[in-house]
Amino acid sequence: MGLKRAKIAVDAMGGDYAPDEIVLGAIRASAELDVDLFLVGDRDRIQSSIDDHGGIDPSRVEIVPADGVITMEEKATSIRRKPQASINVAMNLVKEQKAQAVVSAGHSGAAMSAALLRLGRLKGIDRPAIGAVFPTIVPGKSVIVLDVGANMDSRPKYLEQFALMGTIYSKYVLDVENPKVGLLNIGEEPGKGNELAVQTYELLVKNSAIPFVGNAEGRDVLSGDFDVIVCDGFVGNVLLKFAEAVGEVMLNIMREELPKGWRGKLGTALLKPNLQNIKQRVDHAEHGGALLFGVSGICIIGHGSSRAPSIFNAIRLAKEAIDHEVLERIASYNEQHREEAPKTASAS
Repeated sequence: MGLKRAKIAVDAMGGDYAPDEIVLGAIRASAELDVDLFLVGDRDRIQSSIDDHGGIDPSRVEIVPADGVITMEEKATSIRRKPQASINVAMNLVKEQKAQAVVSAGHSGAAMSAALLRLGRLKGIDRPAIGAVFPTIVPGKSVIVLDVGANMDSRPKYLEQFALMGTIYSKYVLDVENPKVGLLNIGEEPGKGNELAVQTYELLVKNSAIPFVGNAEGRDVLSGDFDVIVCDGFVGNVLLKFAEAVGEVMLNIMREELPKGWRGKLGTALLKPNLQNIKQRVDHAEHGGALLFGVSGICIIGHGSSRAPSIFNAIRLAKEAIDHEVLERIASYNEQHREEAPKTASAS
């Protein structure tokens, strides 16, 4: 496993609070993580933000100028009209091998389109997938769900590839020795669900490289019984947004239910460490963002409302993917699989 200092390009203009919160998260990352950062965007605004927050080590951070940004209101195809937009310039740094990863809290569709256009897909991968890490009811255990938004319409072989990439990530980044893969469905029994689910089930059962244990219902996603959950991007995105909302609702209910007056203040003081732990487990900011699997470069897509803690964690997530050689492992398996496929076919 390579542990050299990671080089990461950060789209400093992407997101609702860019560039200030992006820069603040990058400053923390440069101080606490073994990374070199490229802050991509409007040079003057980025420098002003750096100065406002007390400066940054110039040997660890470089500002890379870009002209414009893809706003949330624009279509993802705007990346073709704005070749010098910050997300395009950031992707070019990876393409030119000056950086190993891109972090962006901007337009997720534009980030995915820029990654596909400039970096291309990994060999053996037909469609990229966005993978998001969720907490579970089991302390210290997470589950990665993919796809959560890259593909609104999927084919069985796409979901099979998502399962493989999720398995590799779970094993080598999340440190799950024997990952359990589940297919999101409306019932546990084989044969349940629509045609996509039925055909995908058959592929997953036959693929010996995927530790598939069966269908997972919605209530199973956060149970801790699965380490990887695969689904199409439409369902996955609904699941992602719902989970984010549930976390916020739960925290708000807990705050509302605390007694008022001095009893409430005393209770809050006593429960503060517990409340902080709960927040860390349910808050999407603690996970930083989602990894775009299947492209020839590490790409972390953050939430549009990301603030400094989210950006810090997104950079940390990118570094973990680099250090654990996720791309190399996926590419290696696919190459091995292609070499073995003719032998298997001839043997049968």
